[in-house]
Amino acid sequence: MSAYDQPMRALVTGGAGFIGSNLVDALIARGDQVAVLDDLSSGKESNLDAALAAGAELHRLDVRDAGGVDGLFAAFKPQLVFHLAAQMDVRRSLEEPGLDASVNVVGTVNVLDAAAGNDVERLVNTSTGGVIYGDAEQIPTPEHSPALPLSAYGQSKQCAELYCGWAGRLHGLETVTLRCGNVYGPRQDPSGDAGVVAIFAGCLLSGERPTIFGDGSATRDYTFVDDIVAANLLAADAAGGNGPFNIGTGVESSVLDLVAALDAAAAPGEGPLDPQFAPARAGEVERSALAVNLAAAELGFRAQTALDDGVARTLSALRG
Repeated sequence: MSAYDQPMRALVTGGAGFIGSNLVDALIARGDQVAVLDDLSSGKESNLDAALAAGAELHRLDVRDAGGVDGLFAAFKPQLVFHLAAQMDVRRSLEEPGLDASVNVVGTVNVLDAAAGNDVERLVNTSTGGVIYGDAEQIPTPEHSPALPLSAYGQSKQCAELYCGWAGRLHGLETVTLRCGNVYGPRQDPSGDAGVVAIFAGCLLSGERPTIFGDGSATRDYTFVDDIVAANLLAADAAGGNGPFNIGTGVESSVLDLVAALDAAAAPGEGPLDPQFAPARAGEVERSALAVNLAAAELGFRAQTALDDGVARTLSALRG
């Protein structure tokens, strides 16, 4: 049960994706009534098997369809909205920045408009802490650091944050933005273009060689999906404060650290990984870790999952 005194009607955009579906499961577990908006372009209906069996609704819909989005909000009447639907592939954002903006900016505006017009009490917006700061001078990076993204994806997510603020000023819509670290965990697709933990874990299990772009020294704040879900629930229930809040571990881990963690978690007959190296890719930051003091102070959030434990749990889920 949430901090509210009765179950809530919660709508999750992108709820068939790996983060969204884990959030849906948590909402159902606390007693909420849940609807999922997802076009299934990257999310999977199978991620929602347990949730659908427990009464969740799945609506196959693109966030760029303003009329469809508003119609779903009018019919379901959500009190809480968790906005996770996004184009989140950094490489694709550089190749197709217009597509990236249409999903991440126009899609967000459609969701905000529908929320403002249908009495939503609070909207939790998922943004990125991994790329929004660009090559930050301070590591771990606090929220007051300038947002200077190198990728179109980071730029579109920053723009979406600004639209959340606009919706609050114009319509009085209560929003809170979470800038998440590099999220990993069960249900992340190892065959996808995003999610290095899942990709490398898949290579470990299949015996393939993963590719490291650069020399392996690039760092990220790898954050387990259960911690991201916990932060979303805290943000939905917290009184006041719209952020943005960094959601991560505060720990800077390199790609080579990740390789070592995967090798340590390997079962007999698996691995070790034998990565091949390729030139670093444009639009990728060299170092990233998030300062998380603000989320601790205002939301009561602290990540609970260390990289070694999260990697072991991710591998276990992939083994089936």
